[in-house]
Amino acid sequence: MENGVFVGGGGPDYGDKQYLRLDYANRHGLIAGATGTGKTVTLQILAEGFSARGVPVVMADVKGDLSGLAKPGDAGFKLHEAFAERAATIGFDDYRYEGFPVTFWDLFGKQGHPVRTTVAEMGPLLIARLLELTEAQEGILNIAFRVADEEGLPLLDLKDLQAMLVWLGENRKDVSLRYGNISVASVGAIQRRLLVLENQGAADFFGEPALDLADLMRIAPGGRGQVNILAADRLMASPRLYATFLLWLLSELFEDLPELGDPDKPRLVFFFDEAHLLFDDAPKALVDKVEQVARLIRSKGVGVYFITQSPDDIPQDILGQLGNRVQHALRAFTARDRKALRMAAETYRGNPAFDTEDAIREVGVGEAVTSFLERKGIPGMVERTLIRPPSSQLGPITPAEREDVIRASDLGARYSAPIDRESAFERLAGRAQKAARAAEEAERTEHDLDMAMREYKTGRRFTGTRVPRSGAQQDKQAGFGEILTGHVMKELKGSTGRRIVRGILGGLFKNR
Repeated sequence: MENGVFVGGGGPDYGDKQYLRLDYANRHGLIAGATGTGKTVTLQILAEGFSARGVPVVMADVKGDLSGLAKPGDAGFKLHEAFAERAATIGFDDYRYEGFPVTFWDLFGKQGHPVRTTVAEMGPLLIARLLELTEAQEGILNIAFRVADEEGLPLLDLKDLQAMLVWLGENRKDVSLRYGNISVASVGAIQRRLLVLENQGAADFFGEPALDLADLMRIAPGGRGQVNILAADRLMASPRLYATFLLWLLSELFEDLPELGDPDKPRLVFFFDEAHLLFDDAPKALVDKVEQVARLIRSKGVGVYFITQSPDDIPQDILGQLGNRVQHALRAFTARDRKALRMAAETYRGNPAFDTEDAIREVGVGEAVTSFLERKGIPGMVERTLIRPPSSQLGPITPAEREDVIRASDLGARYSAPIDRESAFERLAGRAQKAARAAEEAERTEHDLDMAMREYKTGRRFTGTRVPRSGAQQDKQAGFGEILTGHVMKELKGSTGRRIVRGILGGLFKNR
């Protein structure tokens, strides 16, 4: 089938070729199954098929096994004969070993080109999800983003956000009048969460140069789609960061890509391994966001494939959007397992040749129950399918081989060195320095005035006394004799004083 990805052989003898149609590959999909049932190999052969048809792929390498896509398989491999036998069984006549164009990425910059984005591009909703903030703390984070926009303070890296929160706490009284109460305790809680995130190595993720989505959608020489592999083995130690990054990537694709309608083949296929991490304890607003992206990103030519152990790890509203399905074995050891198995079987279009629930329970390693969309988007009848063998190396390549692939890429010069341009941290620091200089100048001016006043008061002792402004001050500066004379004169001016004076004067004149 020219317009399809060969997945394997179905039917009684596995002779009926099963294809995933490229014109319906953007209707999303699901790869599910218990641990050790072959999900990684299915993921690998789908990536090979899409790349061979000129469709770029983005995938997370959780266990480190997918790096083998960069290298052809080897006839000396222990499973070579088993692969050849399987290829003959399913009619894979042109089966051969070959490698594929691979670009390695790593949020920590150790096993691939660094992946960065800015705090502003991530946005408050995803950062609140990443930090596990309460509703009140998320509100303060939204205020920080809003004020940063109004004040012209770019939020690029973690230190920008931390500086913005410090400024918000210092100016909370003024800001609270407009945006609502800002608690110092809540600001401190956010800062502690940011510190934990920084200690986990996420500081390298926020910054510039930010990832250009066009670099994920390149076509290699020869017409093959580039296979972008994100190293996620270390990233899985921070599952929130892993899920938030992949959701951010989906959101950016949704916002930036133009509408395509129904293309002949996808513009990009995105594989989301360990998909349950995205929905564990996720708030409804986040689940609604994922559902919106799943519904609408299809028309932009992007197919999203979730890989998880059980279909019930995916919310029902999102599960209903996944038209192409590869279901590996589910083990029903508990009542919950049996319920999940039954629910998984009910989502398939039945096949009269076998019972779907029994098939999901019984399929072996490398075998799966598949259903792909057919003409007009109708779900195909469920089939027991023997998955085709991979053409690239099964298992990881060596660290030296990985380094050779990284060095050979032309993207190293663009992303290797970080850029730290002026942003909120520097501008707020500049404002603080300016305010400190102004305060220092005011203090110096006040000090100079105080010195001048002290010198003036000291100089009064030798240049005369200042004219007093009140009788109290005059009394304070006058001598004891002057004070006594003043009191006597005051008494003489009164009525009693006048009688005494008249008596004295009368006596004097009478004697004369």
